[in-house]
Amino acid sequence: MTEKLPKHRPQIAVVGVSALFPGSQNSSGFWNDILAGRDLITEVPDTHWLPEDYYDADPTAPDKTYARRGGFLSDINFDALSWGVPPSIIEATDTSQLLALIVAESVLRDAAGKQFESMDRSRMSVILGVTSAQELLGTMVSRLQRPIWQKSLREAGINEEKVQEICQRIADHYVPWQESSFPGLLGNVVAGRIANRLDLGGTNCVTDAACASTFSALSMAVRELYLGDSDLVITGGVDTLNDIFMFMCFSKTPALSASGDCRPFSDQADGTMLGEGLGMVALKRLEDAKRDGDRIYAVLTGVGSSSDGRSKSVYAPVPAGQAKALARAYKLAGYGPETVELIEAHGTGTRAGDAAEFAGLSLVFDPTTVNRTQWCALGSVKSQIGHTKAAAGAAGLFKAVMALHHKVLPPTIKVDRPNPNIDLQNSAFHINTQARPWIRPSDHPRRASVSSFGFGGSNFHVALEEWPHTKQQAPRLRALPSELIALSADSGEMLAQEARQLAQRAASGDLLQRIAWESAHSYQASAPARLALIAHTSEELNKRLNGLADAIDKQPEQGFERPDGSTYAVAGEPAQVAFMFPGQGSQYLHMGSALAIHFDAARSAWDKAADLSLDANQRLDQVVFPIDRFDDEAKAVDEERLRATQWAQPAIGASSLALLNLLAELGVAATAVAGHSFGEVTALHAAGVLSEADLLKVARKRGELMAQASELPGAMSAISCSIEAVQKALDELDRNDVVVANHNAPNQVVISGSQEGVELAEQMLSSAGHRSRRLPVSTAFHSPIVAASSEPFAGFLKALPFQQAQLPCWSGESAAIYEAEAAPSKARLARQISRPVRFVDLVQGMADSGINTFIEVGPGAVLTGLISNCLKEQPHRAIALDRRGRDGIESFFRGLAQLVAAGTPLQLPALWTGYSEPVDPSTKSQPKLAIAISGSNYGKLYPPAGGAAELPPPNQAEQQQRRTDFPADKQAKDLATAAPSSPLVTTGTQLASLPQSSPPPTRPKAGPHSPTSVPTEIPMTAPSNSTQLPAGWLEAWQEAQRQNAASHAAFQTAMAESHSAYLRSMETSIATLAGLSGLSPSAVPAPTTKQNVLSTAQIAISTPAMDKADELPATAMGTAPSSDYLGLSPSNPAPHLASAAGTAAAATTSAPQPPAPAAPAVDLQALMLAVVADKTGYPAEMLELDMDL
Repeated sequence: MTEKLPKHRPQIAVVGVSALFPGSQNSSGFWNDILAGRDLITEVPDTHWLPEDYYDADPTAPDKTYARRGGFLSDINFDALSWGVPPSIIEATDTSQLLALIVAESVLRDAAGKQFESMDRSRMSVILGVTSAQELLGTMVSRLQRPIWQKSLREAGINEEKVQEICQRIADHYVPWQESSFPGLLGNVVAGRIANRLDLGGTNCVTDAACASTFSALSMAVRELYLGDSDLVITGGVDTLNDIFMFMCFSKTPALSASGDCRPFSDQADGTMLGEGLGMVALKRLEDAKRDGDRIYAVLTGVGSSSDGRSKSVYAPVPAGQAKALARAYKLAGYGPETVELIEAHGTGTRAGDAAEFAGLSLVFDPTTVNRTQWCALGSVKSQIGHTKAAAGAAGLFKAVMALHHKVLPPTIKVDRPNPNIDLQNSAFHINTQARPWIRPSDHPRRASVSSFGFGGSNFHVALEEWPHTKQQAPRLRALPSELIALSADSGEMLAQEARQLAQRAASGDLLQRIAWESAHSYQASAPARLALIAHTSEELNKRLNGLADAIDKQPEQGFERPDGSTYAVAGEPAQVAFMFPGQGSQYLHMGSALAIHFDAARSAWDKAADLSLDANQRLDQVVFPIDRFDDEAKAVDEERLRATQWAQPAIGASSLALLNLLAELGVAATAVAGHSFGEVTALHAAGVLSEADLLKVARKRGELMAQASELPGAMSAISCSIEAVQKALDELDRNDVVVANHNAPNQVVISGSQEGVELAEQMLSSAGHRSRRLPVSTAFHSPIVAASSEPFAGFLKALPFQQAQLPCWSGESAAIYEAEAAPSKARLARQISRPVRFVDLVQGMADSGINTFIEVGPGAVLTGLISNCLKEQPHRAIALDRRGRDGIESFFRGLAQLVAAGTPLQLPALWTGYSEPVDPSTKSQPKLAIAISGSNYGKLYPPAGGAAELPPPNQAEQQQRRTDFPADKQAKDLATAAPSSPLVTTGTQLASLPQSSPPPTRPKAGPHSPTSVPTEIPMTAPSNSTQLPAGWLEAWQEAQRQNAASHAAFQTAMAESHSAYLRSMETSIATLAGLSGLSPSAVPAPTTKQNVLSTAQIAISTPAMDKADELPATAMGTAPSSDYLGLSPSNPAPHLASAAGTAAAATTSAPQPPAPAAPAVDLQALMLAVVADKTGYPAEMLELDMDL
């Protein structure tokens, strides 16, 4: 059969995203958690269920779960008033419906931008993945189990009064049935309530494909767009069901982790962990999105689906079935899997499931067809939040969309070693365990895919690619681990005051990003007083600002720098800046990774490098940011590769280019440039002599020539002493095969030469008391041994264009500025390989020329230390922008903080390029009626708020009375025969005390747990037999019954009197309203009732059923009810009440007409609002007449 595709399947744009998952309350927070690799699996909270009730480490224990951890939502405020959801129905509404409202509004606002209120919603749809079972369903079903409780209690011989009391106690733990219960427990109303509250006129429905529910909904959503039936569709998944029922389901499969963790694709994987969450995206046809100017996150190129077909089990995964879904997705997408570089797998953490999924992926991602391996990162967000079931696809989709949008490969955590059942090394895949910048040549967009599989063999695979254009690109989500705050003022005193004000703001809430944004846009480098600091949280910001304000107040005219990176300066000389570029030896794996992840300007340098063909087998970024290895030997290979000069030099160059791009965006300008050894090549680029591409080409060629020279034997050694001492030793040694290679600092000299010559020099210097350290290099660089490399390098440089320098570029060979002409500059650069580096003289010469601020632009901080050593007796600033072993963002911000202190002109808003302005929480409208809700339903009485600590302790076993004459079976038999032969007679008052709905006690059929001594019936009229009860027993029993009946009668009397009073007040209120409306009370007829007659005939206790009251009359339309309704007027009380009071009840057929009352001063609006408040649970003071409730 030929598979046919529709003629036109438009690409789909993701124009909005929203997420609510464990650990955060919005999309930005979730993305931050993903990038940071946070483990969000925790102990089950008391709001859900108690391990003391259900946990047992034995998986075979009946009705117990062996898991007690999972991913759980934190409390989030639900504004019942704004949403028009009465508080009185909150407990009768599953929180999945309420939380879905919040997430849906968020995604729609994200998609609509400022047009949210005015957008046309008539062709907007909402189609969500929601499994059929919701937590509230279980609650309502449980409440209906009263007959089972009664049966069990009666079988246990519990007194009937106690039976009813216990059953009521149990029932009170469950939400009572009400009008809103039915819609509140339905899964489809998750979508329906969204359409209702957000006024969406398109399709609204949910789909259920178990753990693939999100993508079954997504599949339907894109078809709505394909067919043109909708213009925008909100789709995604919702799952807040993490109650004990769901844990029990997965425990008895069994699929949960016995060790309490979710480790997809790990050798330690032993099962999954359950999570809860909600994720939604807004989809439009790509052409429509471009036409409408929408902000685009990513492009959905294909959705493939399949079923496993017949297999050994309905829930066992079938790799071939899953592979069909993948193949269909890529056929629709129009590209092959060899271009896909990120797979967000279903990855539940079960060994068999992960292995089956990997096998299915490998059927489609076949490395033999492309002659390469491990090009695609494989991961699963379940390692962080657990398996969110119906929302699992939504979590994975969010992660993939954000990865494309931010051009980042996110981590999968908890994989120390991969599952031995998957052959990673020879596959298309590698497991990404740390966040890495997603570097890509320009031949095709970045592409990612997401898999989701459900019980029953339901398979889905979604293909995505990035939106590569800066125009209409959605803003990035800010996920930096720290922020820079820069302040400026006219004086130190004013600056301290501003710092304290900001500290107070920071203490009031999560304002770190907002304060950082404001400070970046208000900072003035020309201000006399300047302060900069780095903070990771609002709490830390508050503490540091207060401490800095105190320090400034003590000495406002004295600048300072602190170990935490904080800087303060007052006035000072204008900064004269030089860019200093490091040479070989500064490189390290993953250098510059953090900056490339968070700033497009930094990443673009690596993207451009990826377009250069430096090597036939590997790109530069693949060497600097290698895939994760899981053994020390493989890691050592990666490190050794980067140390090779042919890779180290272009890698350092690219890292420097990334920092140069950032400095250019920030407006930091240099007045001169210089480099150490290879760094001189980068300096020539910064001076405008070499292009960016030529810089990397020169770096690669220089490294290759030095690698060839490495075949010649040689050595280098660092000596801790003055240049004079070294030169004296070398003169005394009188050998021409060892020379000074680098004069790095006043007390650091590097010698280079033959192995023998260097060894002899070390011995001589050691005898003079000078320490030496042999350097790990392959040969004697910057010595005559490598002079042979200079000639071919000169030939290579001859073919490259050298532009006129725009800045002075200092030479390490001459400690002077490069020549203006191209030819001598090329010659100097070529011979530099074998000539000494006079770094001390170079730095001093630059300082003498007026440079007072040296910025190291590249990996590490080697030059920063050397410069400070060279100029330690002179005023200067040596600033590093990167420090190996520290967080890259914080290191960069520390460098900028020093530039703030130096008064360097900075355009700090550039740090927010591509990011949206953070919302100021103080401008957000506060909820009028906030109700804290989470994944667990609101208003549950069990578990108690305090958890197991609030539970009553087990009762001690009751002392059993001695019954030598009455064993259990004999006692029951005697009870059946001891009642009088004639029925007991009760008055009307006593009748009212009997439970009206209780049937005659009957013995249930014997079951496996039924006590066989309980009789099937207790006939109170049974004839007496020879067995007699002890004296006084019957009288005691009758007295107990009399007291019980009397107490019930008192209760009924109180309730009836209360109801009568209520009806009398309503009669007055209705009459008042009638008077206000112009009607006389006589115009409002009162309904007539039939007398409610109760028989007071003798009634046996064995049949405690009262006569059924006559049908109550229906009130005519428009007729106001009076207190005569139900026959309970002051002149016509219920007969049984009259009997109890000792008065006769006179039956009447109509109520006397009351006199027309004077119109009282009644606030009708207040009265109506009070009624609404009573019915809905809204506080009356919050209600207004024009509200849409």
